[in-house]
Amino acid sequence: MMTAKSQQPVRGKMTFHEPMSKHTSWRVGGLADCYYQPADIEDLATLLSQLPDNEPLTWIGLGSNLLVRDGGIRGTVIATSGVLNGLQRLQGNKVRAEAGVSCAKVARFCAREGLTGAEFLAGIPGTMGGALAMNAGAFGGETWEIVSAVETLQRNGQRYERLPEEYQVGYRSVRGPEGEWFVAAELELKPGDTTAAQARIKELLTKRSNTQPIQIPNAGSVFRNPPGDHAARLIEAAGLKGLCTGGACVSDKHANFIVNTGTAKAADIEALINQVAHEVELKHGVRLEREVRIVGEPE
Repeated sequence: MMTAKSQQPVRGKMTFHEPMSKHTSWRVGGLADCYYQPADIEDLATLLSQLPDNEPLTWIGLGSNLLVRDGGIRGTVIATSGVLNGLQRLQGNKVRAEAGVSCAKVARFCAREGLTGAEFLAGIPGTMGGALAMNAGAFGGETWEIVSAVETLQRNGQRYERLPEEYQVGYRSVRGPEGEWFVAAELELKPGDTTAAQARIKELLTKRSNTQPIQIPNAGSVFRNPPGDHAARLIEAAGLKGLCTGGACVSDKHANFIVNTGTAKAADIEALINQVAHEVELKHGVRLEREVRIVGEPE
């Protein structure tokens, strides 16, 4: 256990009544009471140690797997993207990546270092913090397959180093010590060929571009794949491709994506998510589980 410094001024950037539509990939969401971008992990520990015990906390990275309701978020939003951005090669075949580094950047860094096994991260449109929290995956790879250790912060600002065996990790699911948040990960990779790894990343990104509506605001896969099947197949088979509620539509390119055509509100997206789940259960008898996280208050 590492003890955080306390009773120091915070050094990050704090704003009030921040529009969350600026910080989510769906480009929707109401105002956050307080929005904080820490200067670094130590600064974040300081802030956490000084917040009231009952202050609601919401952590976000790139906002790419997140729906913020139109009424906004009460309490404090901790925004890690681009600020908790440490990324370094360690001894052997290990890499340390802080929570705010994008998964795609980690993939490219590892490839340049001649390390393989992280190429799939290029297909995850989020940060390492979010990938750790949900065991994000793409193209057959999952985040925790390459994790050898993590660093976490507790609400009181205490910092811990933990091992994978301290967590229950499953498909898009991670359970571990209560009241802690991921701030960094140590990844264990394999030595390989830089050119081959970079070619693999390019191949995966081309595949993603060809199969997903990446040019239109979306939040990635909306539902988890049920055992032995694919959510997209079930949604398409239910005749729901192109279904719209307000400015939110089920993508014609990939049925497990909901896109904001430009005028959607968060309420439109949430209503469409619920409608798709209802229709799939009605027609296939399968209850789809959301992969997307929904936070905040209705308008």
